[in-house]
Amino acid sequence: MQIFFCILLGFLVVCAISASLSKNLLNSILIFMSYSLIMSIIWILLESPDLAITEAAVGAGVTTVLFFVTLKKIHAIIRTEKAEGEKTDE
Repeated sequence: MQIFFCILLGFLVVCAISASLSKNLLNSILIFMSYSLIMSIIWILLESPDLAITEAAVGAGVTTVLFFVTLKKIHAIIRTEKAEGEKTDE
């Protein structure tokens, strides 16, 4: 059990560093979502299920959706049909 906890902490550190160093915003959001899921598993192992549910719902759920909506509003995410159409027109 202690080895599993150490592996999760290692993944947590890797996710935190890679989310801050990633150049692609979409990848950063996905890494942040995995960070929140790992953190919720750690909260379960620390026998705090109320924090685990909150971390999973808010961190991995609501915050990720808000980040995706924000990227869509600032046109950082381009639809694949539009991107493919631009490539074929050239």
